Amino acid sequence: MNRRLTAIVERDGDGYVALCPEMDVASQGDSVTEARSNLEEALTLFFETASPEEIERRTRTEFYVTHVEVAVG
Repeated sequence: MNRRLTAIVERDGDGYVALCPEMDVASQGDSVTEARSNLEEALTLFFETASPEEIERRTRTEFYVTHVEVAVG
């Protein structure tokens, strides 16, 4: 069974950090592609090893990724 999850990737110094907000799992890499791939691996390992209770406890079903506009200066 496949599960579609969100990946948020941002630059962090010389590398990138990837976060899955639904599961609160993160990883990193030297490029966007590597960070995303490492996040996929971390999520796969999480689902392979976590108990159903752990998965349920960590799953966030309501979060929002959006933009805001604010005046600057």
